Amino acid sequence: MSPAAKTLAFASIVRERFPECPINSILVVGCGDGNEAQVLSEFFACRVTAIDLGGNFAPRAGVSFQRMDARAMSFEAESFDLVYSFHVLEHIQPPEQVVAEIRRVLKPGMPFCLGTPNRRRVVGYVGSPGTPLSLKVRWNVADWRARLAGKFRNEFGAHAGFTNEELSALASRIGPTTIVSDEFYRRIYEQHALVIRSIVTMSLQSMVWPAVYVVGRKSIH
Repeated sequence: MSPAAKTLAFASIVRERFPECPINSILVVGCGDGNEAQVLSEFFACRVTAIDLGGNFAPRAGVSFQRMDARAMSFEAESFDLVYSFHVLEHIQPPEQVVAEIRRVLKPGMPFCLGTPNRRRVVGYVGSPGTPLSLKVRWNVADWRARLAGKFRNEFGAHAGFTNEELSALASRIGPTTIVSDEFYRRIYEQHALVIRSIVTMSLQSMVWPAVYVVGRKSIH
């Protein structure tokens, strides 16, 4: 599954869940090469600001890039209509500082999206495009070694991600939050609808989903 398809799936979830929210300014926290930011710019037909500490960003139409620490953003308070951050929080310590900054720069009542690896996953990296199978196997072996050593946590450098409960608790610092992992996987794997439905019916998501995703909106007070 391509990164663009995943971003489009999530953008459609945001639009459907928050139709009353006009999205005219977007911040992507941890933008990588900028692909997600460009997809969001095209989908919402607006300018996107993208930040990252890495140097992988490639110039993109509709995207303004700034090298910036997500724990100390230089933007003014209440600058953005939507904040989007995928697979970033697990890399930054402490993640609470990033969440506090997201809340600060997001306008009251406007939506945010957060996604991280699922810390309870049995197998990870399945949907990583362009990654050799041998490398995926090595990553999973490293994950299981960390689990057995009791160190499969972000603070130990494992990039383990969060459980549903952990990510929801973190996101609730911004405002009311909903887990949308099931909805996300239904959209990106429509051709495997029966398999997805079976996983949900048997309540196996906590072990099977490689990542967890939430949406919410900033509290007005």
